[in-house]
Amino acid sequence: MPKPEILDPQGKAVQGALPRLGFTGVTDVRQGKRFEIEFEGEVTDAVLAEVDKMAETLLSNPVIENYTVTVEQGVAP
Repeated sequence: MPKPEILDPQGKAVQGALPRLGFTGVTDVRQGKRFEIEFEGEVTDAVLAEVDKMAETLLSNPVIENYTVTVEQGVAP
C-alpha cells in the first residue's frame, strides 16, 4: 500500500465515484496491490523471512509503500 504521506490519486478517484454510484459513508480509499505466493510444505519462520525479503527487494518500493506478509491456509482442490 502507498504510505499515508504519499498521494493516492487512484484512491481519491474511487472515493469520488462511490457517492455518484449511490454508496455513502466512505471517508477514505487507498488503492494498493496484492501478491499471492504459494509454497509447498509448511510455512516456517525461515520461509516467512524469505517472503519478507522478496517484498522488500522486489515486490514493493519501500520508499513509498508499506507492506505486510500474511499467511492464509490453502484449500486443496
